[in-house]
Amino acid sequence: MRINLTKQEIVNSIYMQIGYSKKISENFLEDFFELIFESLKKNNKVKIAKFGTFEIRFKKSRIGRNPKTREKKTISERKVILFKPSKELKKKINLNDKI
Repeated sequence: MRINLTKQEIVNSIYMQIGYSKKISENFLEDFFELIFESLKKNNKVKIAKFGTFEIRFKKSRIGRNPKTREKKTISERKVILFKPSKELKKKINLNDKI
């Protein structure tokens, strides 16, 4: 069973730890996401210390195939978002696995 962390859980955590109202906590989170989004659109890269780097890369169009029907189709060029975790994040994740 997979359990996901939801935006509402993050808002509740901000509310409990900092003490702002849930509405202010939600606005804070929305503004944070919007800041990342706008920075990605402008700079193609967002680096958060001790967490990781978000980056936009361009993929060229290519020929793909539907595995079910084997029909060939052109996959259009597009932008994709990549996330590269920092060394600190990787280290923390691996330390928690050993406990």
